[in-house]
Amino acid sequence: MQKLPEDLLKLQERIEKVQKQVKKSELSNLNESEFARSSRIGFRIGAELLSGVLAGAAIGYFLDSWLETKPVLLVAFLFFGGAAGILNVYRFAKSEEKKQGD
Repeated sequence: MQKLPEDLLKLQERIEKVQKQVKKSELSNLNESEFARSSRIGFRIGAELLSGVLAGAAIGYFLDSWLETKPVLLVAFLFFGGAAGILNVYRFAKSEEKKQGD
């Protein structure tokens, strides 16, 4: 008459399976080596800096081309992009520091 208990058992099995997978992935994240962690942080910092400068240069170049003000906006947006990259690195460093404190 009712299939509800059978369905609930299957659902419970699926939930337990997913919980085991989550625990396993959490344990693998905890076992990250110091070299891997440092490499990950270093690549992230480099990417933040580089992306800010490249985005600023691209915006400045296209605005210079459009407004015909050749190197003025390129130089200005290079500085803005560099500042944005440094700000992103600062925010990332603060978040990593907070994670270490926890």
